[in-house]
Amino acid sequence: MAKRTKNRIVGLDLLRGFAILLVILHHAWPDVLGSGGIVGVVAFFALSGYLITGILARDIDNHGRIAYGHFYRNRALRLLPALFLMLVFFSIYTFVANPFGDRDEIAPSLLIAVSYTANIPFDYGSPAISHLWTLATEEQFYLVWPLILTLGLRLRRLRHLVLLAAAGIVIVCVASIIVSAPNVARVYSLPSSWAVAMVIGAGAKLGEGRIDALVAATRLSFRGLGVLAFVVLIVLSFVPEAKGSPATYLVGGPCVALLTMAVVFYMRAWVRVPSRLLWPLLALGTVSYSAYLWNWPITLWLGQYTDGLTRSVLSIMLTVVASTISWWAVEKPVARWKDRMDLRAHDAPGGVPTGTSA
Repeated sequence: MAKRTKNRIVGLDLLRGFAILLVILHHAWPDVLGSGGIVGVVAFFALSGYLITGILARDIDNHGRIAYGHFYRNRALRLLPALFLMLVFFSIYTFVANPFGDRDEIAPSLLIAVSYTANIPFDYGSPAISHLWTLATEEQFYLVWPLILTLGLRLRRLRHLVLLAAAGIVIVCVASIIVSAPNVARVYSLPSSWAVAMVIGAGAKLGEGRIDALVAATRLSFRGLGVLAFVVLIVLSFVPEAKGSPATYLVGGPCVALLTMAVVFYMRAWVRVPSRLLWPLLALGTVSYSAYLWNWPITLWLGQYTDGLTRSVLSIMLTVVASTISWWAVEKPVARWKDRMDLRAHDAPGGVPTGTSA
């Protein structure tokens, strides 16, 4: 546990653990960590933009192009097996227990889940899979962002296209807020409400060298900036949730993404856990994707039988159990299989290199 295996960065796994912990605690005690869910989700978005851009940029640096087949194969192997496991359990449990009287919604819910359209404003099917809007936003980013990078490099206008993408997302977000007013909360799950966080993460990766030089020139330290940003993120998590405020989307989201990048630049070089006290957070970060998949439906299902402290504690315990099972039974074996395929591809003539896990 003290030192991670290849293709994993200890500091970023710890950040994943922190982000998913905020989401889990928000679902357990929404009145206490009002904005904890938003902070956790936006942190994931920003980190995803940073890591995915790193993978794509490595392809371009080594081969002069993006290996789309390799990239999308690895994304599918990373995301789909754990998702399918959760959806199988969701289908069986909904069919047998019918907790929300939505047994007839199983098929539409599955279609929404596997098509990554849960962030599009129509009937989401069962409320137990409504949280998949975040996964839909990420998957749509995976489809669009490689094309933007390729176009920017060919036109030699990469910086301009990144800024244009961020500006376009903000403009669409403003338009959606205007159209939705006075019920601004309706834009909460739209892709345009949070996608700018991924562009901020991507921009930070593309400008990593310049940022390093700037911080060095100003005699600041990533440690000081990272610790300060981490404290601010914790404080923001206790701010009451404000889904109906335009500032949440136009100011809060970008600010959380920028703060997350400050933490990333501090923790990106960590190869060991600095304290054994952080081992549980590292473990949670390792299974963070499965924890994300299972926590919301578990919390909702438990709400049919119990409430208060009992539901909160049980939701956390069962999330840890379910995500651990998913990691050992599905994610870890598939990751090993993917690594073997990457190794064969790397050794083959004209093969693509393996990269950091995202």
